[in-house]
Amino acid sequence: MSVLQQQTTGAWVRQQRKAPRRRKTILTASLSLLVFALLAVNIVLGSYTVTIPDFLAMLGGKTIPGASFIVMENKFPQAVLGLLVGASFGVAGAIFQSMLRNPLASPDIIGISYGASATAVAAVVIFGVRGAGVSVAAIVGALAVAMLITALARGRGGSGLILIGIGAAAFMQSAVTFLLSRADINNAQEIMVWLTGSLNSATWERAAILAVALLLVLPFAAAGSRELHGLALGDDTASGLGFNVPRARLLLTIVGVLLAAFPTAAAGPIAFVAFLSGPIAKRLNGGAASVPLSALVGAAIVLAANFVGVNAIPGVSLPVGVVTGALGAPFLLWLLISSNRANQGG
Repeated sequence: MSVLQQQTTGAWVRQQRKAPRRRKTILTASLSLLVFALLAVNIVLGSYTVTIPDFLAMLGGKTIPGASFIVMENKFPQAVLGLLVGASFGVAGAIFQSMLRNPLASPDIIGISYGASATAVAAVVIFGVRGAGVSVAAIVGALAVAMLITALARGRGGSGLILIGIGAAAFMQSAVTFLLSRADINNAQEIMVWLTGSLNSATWERAAILAVALLLVLPFAAAGSRELHGLALGDDTASGLGFNVPRARLLLTIVGVLLAAFPTAAAGPIAFVAFLSGPIAKRLNGGAASVPLSALVGAAIVLAANFVGVNAIPGVSLPVGVVTGALGAPFLLWLLISSNRANQGG
């Protein structure tokens, strides 16, 4: 091969390596702009609309009678909480789906979100816990269920864990139904709204607590990204590449559970956000899984669903989980049907 051919080949290889990076950069910028736009839409538009100059004036400290309270104490914290919740669910779903190499392996499918819900409801109904205690109960429940299904699925692979997780989710859902039947009518109504997944009770305090929690956990997710890419190739391949598979699985499981439990404690188990974010981000990224893109997709889903839920029916504010549930159920059916056809074809 001549020197000119070698130079041409080298330039072509470098160009091929740069192409996916350029695509991902453009995609990340586009999704970031979409999330920012949806955040702004949730704040300034809808059933109560304010102009951008008025909003900027309120940010500067100006008080506009009526508008300041609705925007700064209701719509703004609701939008910020929705962004944080969606991003957290998106990362959690991407971690489990990549680690177990199965699009069904999201926290809301394999029982982790239901574990958080069951312990939170039990804390309210049985022990009368309120406030931060409910959040702590949700986090403890999510960790406990994750450790339980991991122990029961040991040696059975990813598919075994998913099946055991689905069984655990069904059991936890039955437990929640039983607890609700024993609850006071006022408590039951409040719990049902939370179980559906709602941003209606968002406050700056709740958003700040979730933001701090994510700042503490997300660095561990970033640190485990290399191990996550290795596990996505399969345990044997990851071991051959020098990864400590058991340690990596334990770290990523704990991080994924916390990233699912924190938003569940803040806004309830918003259905299908973790399940949808990873596959959508993967499809947009040309078939390559991406945790940051999954976070952006999750944030976009929650913000868009919240705007639709609040404004779709005049005079009625639907919980965001109702909208995401309506989106996720057809996607789940399509995924099951397509997976079944692929297996039959194989």
